[in-house]
Amino acid sequence: MAFQASISLSEQIAKHISEQIITGELVEGERIQELRIAKELDVSRGSVREALLILQRTYLIEIYPRRGAVVSEMSAQQVQSLFDTSMMILGALVQRTSERWRQHDSEQMNTLMQQLDEQVRLGDIEKFYDHVFLFLHTCNDIVANPYLTDIFENLLPSLRRSYFLTLNTSRRELQEAFVLFRPVIDAILIRKGEQAALFMEDFCRHLRNLVLDSLARMKQIELAWAQRSRR
Repeated sequence: MAFQASISLSEQIAKHISEQIITGELVEGERIQELRIAKELDVSRGSVREALLILQRTYLIEIYPRRGAVVSEMSAQQVQSLFDTSMMILGALVQRTSERWRQHDSEQMNTLMQQLDEQVRLGDIEKFYDHVFLFLHTCNDIVANPYLTDIFENLLPSLRRSYFLTLNTSRRELQEAFVLFRPVIDAILIRKGEQAALFMEDFCRHLRNLVLDSLARMKQIELAWAQRSRR
């Protein structure tokens, strides 16, 4: 692992582990083995423990006495709670962005709009949502509210983990996501903050429903495999 001087070692380790959880390399209920990670990355166990405390704030893991760190469960109830909270936080974020953006910000948002349109045309779901999250980071930078930033950054890894479940959705659903997201940017650029927040809620509901559908299919497959293994 190549380390960067710009962020702390524990933050880099946390990012490494979080990517494994987000992409499904580490699955729910799996124990995080501190010693294995320390050897794999050639770092101390103390640095790994610090990284796990960072991850705990992002809801990707749970830390239990005498058991250690375990990858958090992703249940329908947790997905619902995640998106209920995200609607409020992201709604506030885009509403404040509509009040504070400047000319250079509008140019950046228009460029992002073009990139989103290109990803829809190519049918690249992963890059489409990567650009959605890049847009949200841009909004967060514009608003520059440290309290909102703290909540946003702690929610983002769980949001990314949830959208990874939707990467096998159809081109039609991708186009629908773009149709729902585009009005968010349009409303921001004409400084209609309340409308932007409402459009963001619609987009979050759409993504939540995709995630819940994908999660239900995944659980059905897991159940079918478990039943076959008992025979």
